[in-house]
Amino acid sequence: MAKHIETGKLGEKMAVLFLKTKGYQILETNWRFEKSEIDIIAQKSGLIVFVEVKTRSTNYFGYPEEYVDKGKQRLMSKAASAYLAANCEDCEMRFDVISITLPKKTHPEIKHIEDAFFLYDEP
Repeated sequence: MAKHIETGKLGEKMAVLFLKTKGYQILETNWRFEKSEIDIIAQKSGLIVFVEVKTRSTNYFGYPEEYVDKGKQRLMSKAASAYLAANCEDCEMRFDVISITLPKKTHPEIKHIEDAFFLYDEP
C-alpha cells in the first residue's frame, strides 16, 4: 500500500478515537455516495456531523485543513444531503474538518475545526 494511503488510514483511525473521547457516536466511516466519500459521520447531542479528515506527515507544504477545497466541499455537501434524505431529513447538521500532522520526532498534532464550511449550494 502506498505511504500516503497508509498515512490517511492512520489519520482516520486517530480521528475516530479522538471523536469518541469527546463524546461523539460514530455512525459511519468511509461512507460513499456517487463520486464522494465522507470519512466519518458522527452524532453528538442530536447533531449529525460530517467529518473530513486530512492527515499529513509534515506542514511543510501547508496545513492539512488547507486541502479541503471547494471541490471537496461540493462533493461532501451532495453526499451529506443524500445521507440526510435517507436517514434523517429534519436533523441538524454541520461539516467539520479534523487536521492531523504526524511529525516523526514529536507527538501528533490533532486540530478539530467545527463548522469548517457550510452546505455548498450548486449555482
